[in-house]
Amino acid sequence: MRIAIMLGIATLLGAADLSSVIESPDATAILKKDALPAAKSFVMPEGCISEDPAAIARGKYIFHNLNGKDAKDPAPEGLVKILPDGKEKQFGNCVACHNIEGAKGYGNIGPDLSNYKGLYVDSGARKHEFVYQKIADARVDNPTTHMTINMTNGLMNEREVCDLTSYIVSKK
Repeated sequence: MRIAIMLGIATLLGAADLSSVIESPDATAILKKDALPAAKSFVMPEGCISEDPAAIARGKYIFHNLNGKDAKDPAPEGLVKILPDGKEKQFGNCVACHNIEGAKGYGNIGPDLSNYKGLYVDSGARKHEFVYQKIADARVDNPTTHMTINMTNGLMNEREVCDLTSYIVSKK
């Protein structure tokens, strides 16, 4: 008798229509919203690369910090931490994947950028424009990159990419 009751309850529960309580988001809409725009080539603006200590300080801050509120140090002058909508700006956090002079807790997914100026710029192997484009949208020459897409999707503006490029190609 007990088995019959348990089987009856199991049958009732198994037959229950639970579709009204199960969340079923429209995955197509979510995928379209999250899709990256097509890769884009950028032209480095005139005067982008700077030896100005303020520009290099902003680039260094972008390289080493992710979130405005979670950043280790206050943002240098000229770097906007709060967006017009009141949200805090996410910065590069390049150090999560790359090593560079003075990096703490650096990653090894991306290339080591230590002594980038001496090894690549001064030797003529790379131009500033190459670094600028890699930061702006690395998919132009590497469609399967894991690098963040910074300007094409609006994570960084032109000035921030210039400051970051200036930091990477500077003598440290």
